[in-house]
Amino acid sequence: MPTRAHKTDAGLDLYARDGDDWMLAPGKSVSFNTGVHVEIPQGYVGMLKSKSGLNVKHGIVSEGVIDCGFTGSIVVKLYNHGTESYLIRGGDKISQLVLMPIITPELQVVYKLEATERGEDGFGSSGR
Repeated sequence: MPTRAHKTDAGLDLYARDGDDWMLAPGKSVSFNTGVHVEIPQGYVGMLKSKSGLNVKHGIVSEGVIDCGFTGSIVVKLYNHGTESYLIRGGDKISQLVLMPIITPELQVVYKLEATERGEDGFGSSGR
């Protein structure tokens, strides 16, 4: 069952299942089937977000999107961007689920966009 460490936390902690132990080597990834099924209301999305402790201390991250209507088990893929192997044991917190409202506008093909101050300037265009 997902949990909140504090009642005001945005994220619901997701856990590795008991017996699901993995040594996650640097530069590698592993997927964990959490066994958690959710029913996300229409107009919302579930975002899988990294646990800050795993990210800051060990370079282990996770990302994902869970659309409303999906009722299968949540699978979390962890990536080790750190320099050392990290042991994940069953019962460890591995990611968090954040529910967020979304908009789903109708898409329309256009052949020209309105002019904006930024225009097509990309990454780094606003300076350091």
